[in-house]
Amino acid sequence: MKNQPLKTAINEIVKIFKKHHLDYDQVHYVTKMAKSELSIKREKKNNKPIERLSKDEQISLIKFAYNEPGYTGLLIKTLFFTGARVSEFVELQVKDLYFGEELIIIRKAKGNKHRTVPITTELAQELKTYLGTRKNGYLFESRLHQKYSPRRIQQIVKALGEKTGINKKIHPHLLRHTVATFLLENGMPLEQIQVFLGHEKLETTRIYAKNSPEQIRNEFKKAMAKF
Repeated sequence: MKNQPLKTAINEIVKIFKKHHLDYDQVHYVTKMAKSELSIKREKKNNKPIERLSKDEQISLIKFAYNEPGYTGLLIKTLFFTGARVSEFVELQVKDLYFGEELIIIRKAKGNKHRTVPITTELAQELKTYLGTRKNGYLFESRLHQKYSPRRIQQIVKALGEKTGINKKIHPHLLRHTVATFLLENGMPLEQIQVFLGHEKLETTRIYAKNSPEQIRNEFKKAMAKF
């Protein structure tokens, strides 16, 4: 029988638990520690399609943001176009911008690593105008000239999403998913998107390829053209 080794193991474990009169919590703790000692980890499976904004929703969100007071529009566009994690975004400083090369250095990335991401000519010009003569400090600051907390950026994005009427839960990571999928569908190699997003493993980036309707549609059309 294929399951015989498992049944034998279960019987042996049950005997040990009974011998030591372990209750539910103790059994749970022992099992947890046994997994740790054996370095057994549950394999993560992500079969859910990645939520992202459609092209119309992207345009609507950014357009609506520019109708908000202050620099909300520029903040949202920068967050979106850089693909930065919200924890990275709040750490961006003026000195991290290189207008000539149209680059931003994300210095406090995940794993305490640095990475350099490109920005569009339009965004570079907008940021340059926004900063004026300011040469230091955080790229986006509160009225008290302090950096925003990740929580505050999440609140700004969420509130904006609710105002636009987009029927999706809008949050900073959704913008990151959206730009990653957009880049993939428009021909940017997966390995370069990995660097852009700051993923340690290519497998993490590959999930966008698995969830890209546009890419699947294009490949389908190519295949059917030969039918």
